[in-house]
Amino acid sequence: MNAASATTVRTADGFSLHTESVGRGEPILFIHEFAGDHRSWEPQIRRFSRSYRCIAYAARGYLPSQVPEDSTAYSQRHAVADAVAVLDALEVPAAHVVGISMGGFCGLHLGVAHPERVRSLVVAGTGYGARPAEAAKFRRECDAIAAEIETAGMAAFAQRYMTGPSRVQLQNKDRRAWEEYTGWLGEHSEAGSANTMRGVQRERPSLYDMEAELAAIAAPVLVVAGDEDDGCLDTSVWLKRVMPSAGLAVLARSGHTLNIEEPDLFNALLADFLSRVTADAWGRRDPRAVPGAITGFS
Repeated sequence: MNAASATTVRTADGFSLHTESVGRGEPILFIHEFAGDHRSWEPQIRRFSRSYRCIAYAARGYLPSQVPEDSTAYSQRHAVADAVAVLDALEVPAAHVVGISMGGFCGLHLGVAHPERVRSLVVAGTGYGARPAEAAKFRRECDAIAAEIETAGMAAFAQRYMTGPSRVQLQNKDRRAWEEYTGWLGEHSEAGSANTMRGVQRERPSLYDMEAELAAIAAPVLVVAGDEDDGCLDTSVWLKRVMPSAGLAVLARSGHTLNIEEPDLFNALLADFLSRVTADAWGRRDPRAVPGAITGFS
């Protein structure tokens, strides 16, 4: 029986996280993006809860999880600690971790800080603001987004945010899904969203400063990017080259919200990846396939 159960998880610093678990089998921990929440993984949970235990939670600041008022309660470090708290509360020693965008950053940091908790790692739509040359611009945009949330309100902000350069792809492909997703974003807490943008998004460390740590991740990794998601595409290729255990999949004519925009393709990629991990058939890159080499004769 795959009945869903909801529970409240207490974080290390005393806040509550709404967490849902459904299905049996090897656990998959889904970590959502800034514009999403636990509901945005529904196309994956419906598919994979048939043979896996699927776990999704609303990050701190995202209702019905608690919304801390203090802005210092929001950071990349807190996000990783919250993921560990969810695993601990549900008595999951290690999980397949699937994260998109903000959730992908969390997954990478989780793999670095707590490698024993990560059975495998899927990193989708991840890279905004990571490139050193873009850091200052990204921080300015984070400030502008937080200010827009506080002045215009979530509903108006959601309409603007969801017609951004990497969001219009979903609007054009699946208007119904876009409207649902935009509606969910409009329901988010203004304080939680603004604090998340300033504390987690704006202040997270650059992935490019973590090259050695990322290269040391031993768990199998699948990086997924949309070819029209320009803020993430180059970093996704860089992650593939840096991480010996990583493979890269690029979805054609696709933007940022890949698991909603192309659910069938995303699910097929995830199913294939998980089956290879389970069969111990996703190894590290052959050392003869040197990144940057062409023929090997130089």
